[in-house]
Amino acid sequence: MADTCNQTTVNNASTTGVGTIRLNNIQKIQMRKQQVREWPHPKKLEKLAVYSSCKVDESCKCNGWKNPPAPTNVNTMPGMNMALPTANLTDPCRSCSHTLSEHVSHLLNSTNEELNQLLSLVVDIENLFVCVNKEEDPDNKQVYFCLFKLLRKCIMQMTKPVVEGPLGSPPFEKLSISKGVANFVMFKYSQQTPKEFQKMGDLAKMFIHCLNHWKLETPTQWKQHYPQADLSVYRMSYTRWLCYCNVPTYCDSLPCYDTSAIFGRTFLRLIYSTVQRQLMDRFIAEKDRLPPERRDMIINQFPKFLADMEMELGNDASPVWDPSYVHRPANHHENIKDENVAQPGEATFHRLTTNGIVRSISKDAEKNLLKRQADNESSTEGDTKRLRLSDDISEETVAQILAVINDPKKMLGPESVFPENAPRDEAAKQEERRGLISFHVVGNSLTQTVSKQTMSWLVGLQNVFSHQLPRMPKEYITRLVFDCKHRTLALIKDGRPIGGICFRMFPTQGFTEIVFCAVTSSEQVKGYGTHLMNHIKDYHIKHNVLHFLTFADEYAIGYFKKQGFSKEIKLPKSVYNGYIKDYEGATLMGCELNPRIIYTEFTAIIRKQKEIVKHLIEMKQQEISQVHPGLNCFKDGVREIPIDSIPGLKLTGWRPSHGYGSKRVIEETFDAEQLYQALRSVLNQVRSHPSSWPFLKPVDRAEVPDYYDHIKFPMDLKTMGDRLKNRYYVHRKLFMADISRMFSNCRHYNEADTEYCKCANALEKYYIAKMKDAGLWEK
Repeated sequence: MADTCNQTTVNNASTTGVGTIRLNNIQKIQMRKQQVREWPHPKKLEKLAVYSSCKVDESCKCNGWKNPPAPTNVNTMPGMNMALPTANLTDPCRSCSHTLSEHVSHLLNSTNEELNQLLSLVVDIENLFVCVNKEEDPDNKQVYFCLFKLLRKCIMQMTKPVVEGPLGSPPFEKLSISKGVANFVMFKYSQQTPKEFQKMGDLAKMFIHCLNHWKLETPTQWKQHYPQADLSVYRMSYTRWLCYCNVPTYCDSLPCYDTSAIFGRTFLRLIYSTVQRQLMDRFIAEKDRLPPERRDMIINQFPKFLADMEMELGNDASPVWDPSYVHRPANHHENIKDENVAQPGEATFHRLTTNGIVRSISKDAEKNLLKRQADNESSTEGDTKRLRLSDDISEETVAQILAVINDPKKMLGPESVFPENAPRDEAAKQEERRGLISFHVVGNSLTQTVSKQTMSWLVGLQNVFSHQLPRMPKEYITRLVFDCKHRTLALIKDGRPIGGICFRMFPTQGFTEIVFCAVTSSEQVKGYGTHLMNHIKDYHIKHNVLHFLTFADEYAIGYFKKQGFSKEIKLPKSVYNGYIKDYEGATLMGCELNPRIIYTEFTAIIRKQKEIVKHLIEMKQQEISQVHPGLNCFKDGVREIPIDSIPGLKLTGWRPSHGYGSKRVIEETFDAEQLYQALRSVLNQVRSHPSSWPFLKPVDRAEVPDYYDHIKFPMDLKTMGDRLKNRYYVHRKLFMADISRMFSNCRHYNEADTEYCKCANALEKYYIAKMKDAGLWEK
């Protein structure tokens, strides 16, 4: 396929004269450069003298030998020896009459390698000189001339060529074409068999390879095909492509980039129709030269791949072009690299997450979620500042426990096969993992082509809603399902929809209205409804819409309550009034989403957290499991002994207090209001202490950019004040835990001899004293 792609690349040649023998021209250019590198030192200086500025004195402004007349043979290809004539160093310069040796006096002590680099620039200049004079297209001619002047300037100043000006620097879009196509393959084909998935990956690689070697149409040619389009956008992209991707292939003094690496979706939209048509024409014309298995894949599967890609390019809501999109492949997909691209389609996804649709949760991700690392980042091993807090659980311990609870072979008892209190959607999640069901966001469109499959699914969804919601007029259901402003999350089983949620998103208002929600009667009580709702929650978190509103009849209220909906609407009425449809006899319910939760994995994470706590308790019990002799002192008449003298008591974690039973006294002495007033008094005194200034407010990320990379659970006095006002501290130990975390964070991030740690030490002593004064200190 590489040969075919290279031929396709040059099949679309413009008037630059670089046609179907591009490779031969590049070879000739390289041969030419190799020849000049082998020249003797004097001859190299003679060649460079023609292009160097005069160094006699500052008054001489000569920039080199004047260019000769334009060549008469305009059909000569780049790489041919149409150089400026060489001359002896004793010859006078045509411009300033000084000898040419004065032009290279600064090069007399240069190394051979430095001279070779300058001679490589000379060869590229001569090739561009030919292109400038034989090029007929004005856009190409202007670019060649600008690059010609740039290389001349680099020789005179002995600098490396850097394309500057209004073109900008690559990459020109946040998400490159290669990354977008890779996302597309994972997004569209990740549930296919390994063999089919590998074929899609191969087609994606082939597409990227062809695109990297593609010869674009000149702006004049492109305007003929798209007369109504804005030519300035294409001209800018074409100029960038010439300067960074095309010309550097034969002028290697210039930095060279792959087209797919520096351009993105906007660029691909401009050229896709032409590339798609010419690629297929070329492949069909040369199908007899391809191996049988390649021929079958290209003729039968590549057209569908290209059609799906075209749909995805036109879908503004497509997640694969989102820079934050993340897909973590599982099983047979783990070895697929970014070059393997995907097919555009109706937002098919397997698992939705907060930072990208479709992500499978790996064990590492589970570990991070279980440790509540919301940023899901990990610092490097050599980070000396990231010290472990004394009260944290070690990662090794968590990993050891995860290995047990994730491996059925290491688990005993009925819970390893039949988990106790399995969540409602567990069966649906198992079916999704096995590929028995899938989820797709589909909708109608008046501006883009809607595939037959999408239209078939919409018809099927209309039937499901009509049968399951008999009170709704069928015409009304049809109008909303096929309305371009509404979308439907479809549950597909055996190629047909068996359920779905129809919704309309209002991004400017920050909420979505759920219009219909139903699963066909023969497929109910299988957890599909819960799994549908979890998927649509993750989908909306991805699109930064965190509120749901719906009108539920008396039969649906119970379902929506189980999914986290409530009759207490947290959105102001002014936000949604006039936007949503009002239904007589129905109850308005709302749901607020937490962007830190992956809802499709939430129950599994909670279950694993419980397992971890259970195993930690068992490990602690094993550590302290010892048999101590009984207390014989009472036989000798001793009436009482200190509690801390009881053997083994301290090993359980017990710590002595001010007096025996004082803990009970403290807890019984303060009611809720008295505890609030006492804690408020302590907090106000701590705030007023001279050493409290580093802790008065949260650390500013702009001032300390890496602070939150090291501190995952920040705390400060302002946050504690807010928590106190909200009556969060229902127990004094919650207050003590927060302020202890604040001091621990300070010592964790800062060195012991810094001013911040000294403030922490002084403030902690003061805080303990005030807690004792208030009768609240007892650990």
